[in-house]
Parts: sequence; C-alpha cells; structure tokens
Amino acid sequence: MIREDGRKGSVSCGYEAFSPVNGTVPIHVQSATENHSIQFHQYHLEDMGRVRVRKVCELEDREVTQSEIGKGYEYAKHQVVPVTDEDLRSLPLPTAKAIEIAGFVPLDTIDPIRIGDGYYLAPDGQVAAKPYKLLVRALGRSSKVAVAKYAWSGRERLGLIRVRDDVLVLHAMRWPDEVRDPGAVDTPNANLSDDEIDGALALIDGMTRDGLEGDDLRDTYTDALAKVIEAKRDEKPLPEAPEPEKPGKVLDLMAALQESVAKAQASRGETEADIHQLPAKKKTAAKKTAARKSRPA
Repeated sequence: MIREDGRKGSVSCGYEAFSPVNGTVPIHVQSATENHSIQFHQYHLEDMGRVRVRKVCELEDREVTQSEIGKGYEYAKHQVVPVTDEDLRSLPLPTAKAIEIAGFVPLDTIDPIRIGDGYYLAPDGQVAAKPYKLLVRALGRSSKVAVAKYAWSGRERLGLIRVRDDVLVLHAMRWPDEVRDPGAVDTPNANLSDDEIDGALALIDGMTRDGLEGDDLRDTYTDALAKVIEAKRDEKPLPEAPEPEKPGKVLDLMAALQESVAKAQASRGETEADIHQLPAKKKTAAKKTAARKSRPA
C-alpha cells in the first residue's frame, strides 16, 4: 500500500499499483508541483534566536522524541485508541493497497472547485510499461478522465486521473459533501442594461489570450519580497513601492471598458485597428421624444 519512496522530487509515500478496468499497473507517485514561495520562521526579536515548537507529553511534562510519538484516536474523554502505521496498511478496503478506478467521465462534467493538487503516476518497472501506455493512449483518444478512489493519510479519498504529455496525473478531489452550497453567498442585487453586458463581453473578447504564459502571469509578490530581504541583509534602503493610481471621478462604464481593452491589446503589440470597439450607447426613448419636441413646427 503506502511505502516510503525516497526518490528525489517525489512525495514521501506512494502506491504499489492502481487498478484500471482490466488488470493492475504498478506505479509510484511523484509530486507534480513545486512551492517557490519564500518561507519564514519565527524568531525572538530581541536576540533573533529561533523560536521552535517543542513536543511535550502532558502527563510526564517532558519533551519527547519523534520515535516516541504515534497516532491515536480519542474514543472517549479518558480513552485513547492507538493506531499504528501497520494498522493503516491493513485497512479492510480495496483502496488500501491500490488506486481503484471507479469509472470514466468527460472532464467538463467535473466542477473545477472539486479538483485539488496533482501528482504524477510513474510506471514502476518494465512490467508496468505496456498497461501504463495502453491506459494513456485510451484516455487520450476517449477525451475522458478516470474517477478513482484511494486511501491516503488516514482516510479514503476521491481522485481524478488524466493524461498530460503522455504521463498519467492523479488529482486529489473533494467529496460532494465537502463543497459548500454557493447559495450561502449573499450575491448583490443590481439591474444591468444590455449595453453594460455587451461592454463586458467586449472586454472579455479583447483580453482573451492563447494560454497562461507571459511575464504578466508570474509571481511578482515573491520577487518584491526577495528584494526587501536583500536590501535588509545589505542594510540598504528598502525599494520604493510604485505610486498607487489616484482615484479620479467615476468614469463612464463603457469608456472604462474600452480603455481596458485598449491597454490589454496594446501590451500584446496589436495596433489600434485590431482593437474591438465596444458598442455605442443607445439613446433612450425619452431623449428621442425630447428631440422631436425641440424641432420647429
């Protein structure tokens, strides 16, 4: 079932196999993402000594080592049931030792809010090469994804298996009851005109891009934070923050949208002629009536 992996760049636990409709494919699990965020520790500001969280036994009032610590479930106020790693490896579940595929569905039938972190599933040995490749090819041609169940970190989980560049990817998924009803959100009640909706659609059209690559989609927060840390390390003045735009008068919505479209397309090197024009405002019936009355008899 779950074993220590030890491979560089992979998660610390993996599965011996996952089971498609016919047969079993030995696999191991590797992390598909990395965290490049700057990590902070806690320090005593007076002398910059590291502040750590120590693990202390409440009954003996002493610090304990990691080898003395295990899992337990508080069954009652004064009754704790110990649960070992061996107990978890022996769970009476088919998913305890394999990732079981429950079925196949189109990807667009799954709400993205249910999809979580991704992990690469790598074939484990030559015996897995052919069945692994077979599932990759079949999933790719079917344009479907596999829905699977597996046990991880003390609970059974729901997963989604898809293909990415000839590699199987397992995404953790939330169970249906883990997604809150959007009805709990108090949405605003506002009246919108057709012109405003058409303007917003034009904005979407003008800012549509081919993919998620580009300098404008990089982590500028981490870059700025690194500059602050370097300045403080070298005892130099902190980098100045850009001046925020001063709030002006409330602009006409159509003009604001048109300006956004122009900026988005100009940043991609497109000419003025390429910019999709927003629809002109329609005159109201009241204005038309007033115009008729002002004409000479």
